[in-house]
Amino acid sequence: MDIPGLPARRAALNLIDAVLRRGETLDQAGGSALARVGGDADRALARAIAGEVLRWRTDLDELIDSATRLPLAPDAKARAVLQIMLAQVLRLETPGHAVIATGLPLLMGGPRRLAHGVFSTVTKGGAQLPDVPTLPEDVAGRWGVRAEAIAAGLAEPPPLDLALRYPEQTAEWSERLGGTSLMPGHVRLARGTAVEHLEGFRDGAWWVQDLAASLPARLLGAGEGKRVLDLCAAPGGKTLQLAAAGWQVTALDNSKRRLERLRDNLKRIGLEAEVVQADVLTWEPEEAFDAILLDAPCTATGTARRHPDVLHRIGERQIEDMTVLQEKMLERASGWLKPGGRLVYAVCSMEPEEGEEQAEKVSLTGVPVTASELPEGLVPTAEGWVRTDPGMLAEVGGLDGFFVGRWQK
Repeated sequence: MDIPGLPARRAALNLIDAVLRRGETLDQAGGSALARVGGDADRALARAIAGEVLRWRTDLDELIDSATRLPLAPDAKARAVLQIMLAQVLRLETPGHAVIATGLPLLMGGPRRLAHGVFSTVTKGGAQLPDVPTLPEDVAGRWGVRAEAIAAGLAEPPPLDLALRYPEQTAEWSERLGGTSLMPGHVRLARGTAVEHLEGFRDGAWWVQDLAASLPARLLGAGEGKRVLDLCAAPGGKTLQLAAAGWQVTALDNSKRRLERLRDNLKRIGLEAEVVQADVLTWEPEEAFDAILLDAPCTATGTARRHPDVLHRIGERQIEDMTVLQEKMLERASGWLKPGGRLVYAVCSMEPEEGEEQAEKVSLTGVPVTASELPEGLVPTAEGWVRTDPGMLAEVGGLDGFFVGRWQK
């Protein structure tokens, strides 16, 4: 019989291995890695341990290497076990005796003795992690002058952002839920909140959506019954926004599973949309649209606050693959607009190849974003685009990294 808590630590080890060795996302890895972990609390613990290791991996490795005479191989199991042990003590405030009891059984023989010695040396020496996680060198190089500020925004998992069905009720729901609001239709709550138990969930008063992720749909304004195409729509946050703003929405995505979630969200909120399962690269509309929102597939490096796996599994090859796909989608979407129709392109990526460089290729007429359309403290770029990153609005909880541009035919 397993030691209590050991399955959660074993699952954390498997999650990290899936990300680093197989390039899976934490969400993808969770299906198999968490299958044998009983109880929501243990599954959440496994995910939290893995997340903290991936968030602070560079700094955890520095502590480990400072306590070993000969360096451990990067892929040594003892190193991975030490990472999850130290992450628990230094980030999750787990008592040392519990960490040892549930960590060392993951190893056998010499590696177990080594891990015990290194853990004792590091913890008894009073070691601490820095205030800001150290980014992997390749990531810091790609993110340039904003890298340090972005890293500071990654130190903690993000708060919980809600988008309201009725923006005019912002003050009411902020008070009822004990949250704050950064713009109409938005409420921010402390992280760790159980969503399904919050007031208004069952009644469809709101849905979960990061503040930055809500900006692309906001930039299309009120629909007034006009037709909008939401491309790559699932799981549906932007579809809900557009429908709530009075647009007649066609929501298209190629994932049957994710579209089921979109339909569930529409039903819970009490909104309607035409839902289409199709591939953007082969589908053809019967008529043109008044507006199109393309929230394109991307490397999602802007979501590193809640998905720190992107810090370790995204490189030049993945970025190049996504830019090819994005360019094809942008070209097709531009041809589906009515004269005078507007296109909004967005990616939750920090990479300029997926954002600014794609925007420069769009042949439509730019419609610059104004500061009045954004949360207080954010300003458009000189080109009239939107660029956010996790280091922005840090004093009020931060936001994900996004690029957003807007054009008219």
